[in-house]
This record gives sequence, C-alpha cells and structure tokens, in this order.
Amino acid sequence: MKLSISKKDDALYLKLDETLIVESEEVQPGIIFDYDDKGQVIGIEMLGLSNRISMDEIKNVQLETI
Repeated sequence: MKLSISKKDDALYLKLDETLIVESEEVQPGIIFDYDDKGQVIGIEMLGLSNRISMDEIKNVQLETI
C-alpha cells in the first residue's frame, strides 16, 4: 500500500497494490476510484486536496493499525 500527496497536483492518491488499473470512476466530485480487472477498488484519488484539508494538517499524516 502506498500513499502519495502531490502539492503540485493538489491531490492525494492511495494505491492498495500494484495491480493494473483497467477502469476509473469519479464516485463524487474530485473522488476517483481505480478498479482492477475483477472490479475491485485498488486505488483512490482525491483531487482539490487543499480545499478539503489545510496544508499544515497534511504535514502531519498519522498511520494507525489495530
């Protein structure tokens, strides 16, 4: 799993695995799901990130596993 944040593109991308993307769908404005050939979500992109969260909050990303 890989989380990428691009200040240049003002976007966040969560890639769940390295499976080939065969389809993408904008499920809400600025939220795009990427699917594999089995219809499973393998990536999530969030556009307009700076409109959703402040850049100061982006600097402090936390990962929690339970």
